[in-house]
Amino acid sequence: MKFAPPLRPARLISRYKRFLADVVTPEGETFTLHCANTGAMTGCATPGDTVWYSTSDSPTRKYPASWELTETQQGHIICVNTLRANQLVREALTAQRIAELSGYQHLRAEVKYGAERSRIDFLLQADNRPECYIEVKSVTLLQTGRGYFPDAVTVRGQKHLRELATIAQRGDRAVMLFTVLHSGIEDVSPARHIDARYAEELAQAQQSGVEILCYKAQLSPTGMWLERRLELAL
Repeated sequence: MKFAPPLRPARLISRYKRFLADVVTPEGETFTLHCANTGAMTGCATPGDTVWYSTSDSPTRKYPASWELTETQQGHIICVNTLRANQLVREALTAQRIAELSGYQHLRAEVKYGAERSRIDFLLQADNRPECYIEVKSVTLLQTGRGYFPDAVTVRGQKHLRELATIAQRGDRAVMLFTVLHSGIEDVSPARHIDARYAEELAQAQQSGVEILCYKAQLSPTGMWLERRLELAL
């Protein structure tokens, strides 16, 4: 995925109301941009960090600039636009770059499924193979040298794990794909200290046959892509 044109930098003043942030450009202009991330963004939104933003030319946008990346004062780069994870995965699946998920001819997105009325991020299909259901999550929380998911209690995420476990138990493939969108993260664990129930559901899902994959993205203001697999430490 390439950013065209390349992202532009600004310095973060503050994030507020979840969806908004004030920044100042190198030229001294102060403005408000949109933040497509409703999460806690722990460690991703410290005043003084560099914000890399894109700009839309849509006349209906109240805030034409969108926060894409954070470059922290420690030198890490983090993708904070939660929409990008699925775009990266779709690109990688289409190009057959995720070896564990290659060999399928058909890809569908946002397919309704499950007893709890969920939507799967991606459904892969091929002749003479079980269907493959893929749920995508973004990992951006770095603490004590390790990446964690989630960064806040996620009832919705717990539901997704139960749905995937049911898929696996009936004989289809069910995959939880963690996309690591933080340059400083080299391994991932469930954040038991934040959401113990999610950690338990993840372990139970794996025991039920859910496959768990972690792939790290290469990130820069010019583009990003899923690069390599990391380990998940349950």
